Amino acid sequence: MNKAKRLVFSVTNDLNYDQRMLRICSSLHHAGYDVTLIGFKRKTSKPLTERPFKQIRIPIIVEQGKLLYLDYWIKLFFVLLFRKADVLCAIDLDTILPVYYASRLRRTKRVYDAHELFTELKEVISRPKVHRLWLWIERHTVPHFPIGYTIGECYAEEFKRRYGLQYGIVRNATILKALEKKETKERFILYQGWVNVGRRFEQLIPAMQYVDAPLIICGEGNFYTEAKALVAQHQLEEKVIFKGYVAPENLRQYTLSAHIGITLFEDSSLSNRLSMANRFFDYMHAGVPQLCNQYPEYEKANARFEIASLIAEPTVENIATALNNLLHDEAYYQRMATNCLQAREVYCWQEEEKTLINIYQQLWTEQP
Repeated sequence: MNKAKRLVFSVTNDLNYDQRMLRICSSLHHAGYDVTLIGFKRKTSKPLTERPFKQIRIPIIVEQGKLLYLDYWIKLFFVLLFRKADVLCAIDLDTILPVYYASRLRRTKRVYDAHELFTELKEVISRPKVHRLWLWIERHTVPHFPIGYTIGECYAEEFKRRYGLQYGIVRNATILKALEKKETKERFILYQGWVNVGRRFEQLIPAMQYVDAPLIICGEGNFYTEAKALVAQHQLEEKVIFKGYVAPENLRQYTLSAHIGITLFEDSSLSNRLSMANRFFDYMHAGVPQLCNQYPEYEKANARFEIASLIAEPTVENIATALNNLLHDEAYYQRMATNCLQAREVYCWQEEEKTLINIYQQLWTEQP
């Protein structure tokens, strides 16, 4: 590239903790692009961490509800309208309107990065009026984004089914690093991530009564108080340990030391069922076998490399049985641990970024 092409990405967060966007923007910056990432700034936002690419925060007045979107969209639209850019990229449906209209007025190339099936999220489909609004936004805009990518084959197939779009696949895979496995005296099971509704804590925590190892929970969320109440109800305070929010650099140490990982979601929406969680790759990269939903993306990965015990019905009994099987069947466990070391060489960010960079390079090749 003689002159670095300018890529502008828009998200609805305050930038510091979006690991996928940090990887995407860093990879494209190192590939020679002039990259800017735009998000919003809350009153409680911490100072921006310095990155190799440009970052912009837009202050918002309203911090939740419909007015948050309206406030942010208007401000984002005008920022995009006047900022120098060769490509405007919408991250998920909640930034797509300002990106769409700004790119049309400027006659600028546009790209859609779909981290999820937004119109199939539980919090959207459970509210009919909200669902209709987001469906209108999707149908009004997404067909006009012929270039895009998403996090897995199932999501890509859904966009093709709905709109005839052939989106690329850029998984949320972990960056491949040298593996320094940590050995601990006591084997433990790890849940890392948001402690939110729909993560099967109502089954997982009671199951720990019958499991021969403790559970460590790293994370917080909208089910944190209820999860602690479940632990107290079943008198599991000595067996289920809450660590709260753990910084990424410290979380890695827990992941490396864990014996088993947990990746469980309710089948409460199509977005959930077709998803592929970040923690799936984190456990894999740490050489840690995991208990996982029997959902399509995990089945595909497990068919290639058996690295997880897949569970179709996550009842208390089934979870306890599966975890104890991983704890006591040494040959089964070691086979999966070895497979993790092979899988991490394939499912890693170094491979995914090749697809990412190729998608942006194709923006400037002649289309038939």
